[in-house]
Amino acid sequence: ALNPQEEALDQYALAIRWSEFADAWAFVDPGLRQMQPLTDLEMQRFKQIQVTGYELKGRAPSPDGGLEQTVEIRLINRNTQLERTITDHQSWRWDPAAKRYWLTSGLPDFSAQ
Repeated sequence: ALNPQEEALDQYALAIRWSEFADAWAFVDPGLRQMQPLTDLEMQRFKQIQVTGYELKGRAPSPDGGLEQTVEIRLINRNTQLERTITDHQSWRWDPAAKRYWLTSGLPDFSAQ
C-alpha cells in the first residue's frame, strides 16, 4: 500500500495529467479553498487547457513536516493549439487530524510564462 504522501501526490498528479481540475481542486487545502474559491472564469480557463505532460523535477521535506515539490507541466491551449511548459512549485502540508496531505500552494498557474 502507498503511504499517505505518495497516495496524495500520485492521485493529484493523475488528476492534473488528465486535466481533471475539479478532482485536483479537492486536494487543495480546505482553508485556501474557502478563502479563494474558484471563479467561473477560472473554471472556463481550465476547460481551455489540455495537459500533455507532468514531470517531477524535485521534492524535499519542509521543516514543518510537509513537503515542497517542483513539477514541470506541459500543456496545450485548446483554442490556439500552442504548447508550452510551466514550472509548478507545490507546497504540501500534513494534516494529522485528517491523516492526509493538503496542497497549500493552490492549483498550477497556467497563465504563468
